[in-house]
Amino acid sequence: MPYRAPVSDYEFLLRHVVGFDQVAATDRFSEASADMVSAILTEAGKMSEEVMAPLQRDGDLHPAWLENGVLRTSPGYSAGWKAIAEGGWIGMSGNPEYGGMGLPMTLATSVNEMMAAACLSLQLAPLMSQGQIEALDHHASDELKDLYLPKLISGEWAGTMNLTEPQAGSDVGALSSKAEANGDGTYAVTGQKIFISWGDNDFTENVCHLVLARLPDGVPGTKGISLFLVPKRLPDENGNAGVANSLKVVSLEHKMGLHGSPTCVMQYDGATGWLVGKEHGGMAAMFTMMNNARLGVGGQGVGQAEGAYQQALSYALERKQGNTPGGTIIDHADVRRMLTTMKADLFAARAIMLACAVAIDMQTATNDADWAARAALLTPIAKAFGTDVGIAVAETGVQVHGGMGFIEETGAAQFSRDVRVTAIYEGTNGIQAMDLVARKMMDGGDAALRLLDEIEGDAERARASNPAMAEAVWQATESLRESTEWMLAQGDMNDRFAGAVPYLRAFARVLGAHFHLAAAQSDKGGARERLARFYITRMLPEHASLLAQAQCGAEGLFALSADDLAA
Repeated sequence: MPYRAPVSDYEFLLRHVVGFDQVAATDRFSEASADMVSAILTEAGKMSEEVMAPLQRDGDLHPAWLENGVLRTSPGYSAGWKAIAEGGWIGMSGNPEYGGMGLPMTLATSVNEMMAAACLSLQLAPLMSQGQIEALDHHASDELKDLYLPKLISGEWAGTMNLTEPQAGSDVGALSSKAEANGDGTYAVTGQKIFISWGDNDFTENVCHLVLARLPDGVPGTKGISLFLVPKRLPDENGNAGVANSLKVVSLEHKMGLHGSPTCVMQYDGATGWLVGKEHGGMAAMFTMMNNARLGVGGQGVGQAEGAYQQALSYALERKQGNTPGGTIIDHADVRRMLTTMKADLFAARAIMLACAVAIDMQTATNDADWAARAALLTPIAKAFGTDVGIAVAETGVQVHGGMGFIEETGAAQFSRDVRVTAIYEGTNGIQAMDLVARKMMDGGDAALRLLDEIEGDAERARASNPAMAEAVWQATESLRESTEWMLAQGDMNDRFAGAVPYLRAFARVLGAHFHLAAAQSDKGGARERLARFYITRMLPEHASLLAQAQCGAEGLFALSADDLAA
């Protein structure tokens, strides 16, 4: 089934559920009127449907490859990148001073999700550039910004991020890459990086790598790491891509999915680079890119869920089977259960993602500390829940197809293979959960508790028109509040970490119910109210068992020794 961009869903969420009107009311984003939003979403949806979706299968069947050291991309990807770049989609939220549109992150997030649903392998390329654009805009010198940002925003050049090394995965501080000053303001960067998404391509003039490395006086651990901009080709005196730098793609990984996206092993041999930010301040600069990417990866999960859901629904409507003449499998209760669960979770994950983007936009527009805290709190939830939902919906999509889901030609399996990595890269979902109960609770839980107050306030106001659903949401929020207070009371962080994953999922369940209730309030008697009732009645109750797990502490986990586990 051809992909169809869910533009009406975005418009409904922005107008009635996630508070985008607050963003449009600011001076910074006053041009984001309803008409402009509709026009942008419609145009991006058209590009996703007509240009990117047809590339989905070809990228899977014809992966990128190295030919005599030169990277060749999947058929049609060059034209796809050109359409993305010429449409201005790379620099949607970029600084207008350098050619960006300066539009809200909420719109960029919506567009990115549509592109991810259409062709995740290709969408990963502009997402990497967008993260680099933000990192450079916040941390680079004016000279670097003047040279690199216009070309990255236009799509003439592409960007990547280089963190991981063979011995340094989630423990970034264990990296061994080094950088030494050349005496002319540049640095010689040496080391090997792995898992570099879109480390090279054959459709841009240059590829610009943000590389973490340690200066000679850098202390061990993350506090001694610096960030460097290392281009594939060194800019000449006119700012154009010139001679080749001392770096290369050593090999490409053979992966479970995302075959169209080259995942590179990169080797730097004294490559020329420029410092971004302060010496030994690389993690602060890189986190700007990573936080941007974490929201984007959550959107990738939601996008893949959308694509998998659309295909499963289409199959269920067409697959004839059952007692009724001409009936299809959608007449079966269990198939209805699967499809409705997919749709309800997809709505919840998309709403959380957009609410996070709204908080980022409000922080940008107002510089308000409360909005900054809200954005920080929602980022790990949006990333982890969005990708968990993507994986679950794609897996259920295979099940809806039955035996045909196990056959590659239907395309159902590709969604499941492609989306699986989203729970791993840009910080595993376990790390997101640990971040939520640790760093995001360093304010004494103020940001979390303020959000819970808002949810309960909205539930109170909904009691008159939706008493049963409102009561269920209010009670679930109270349970989440008690669990949050338990987390805050634990002095041993291992007790928090042991329950971090179920706590994050319970938080997402309650947030999802909150947004479903808001949708029901705006669509009385309509399909969205019926979907909200399904979610709140059948899916929200999961929060109770999750919160019970969250408060078990670490003792039970460590009661079993390594030998016990191996026995």
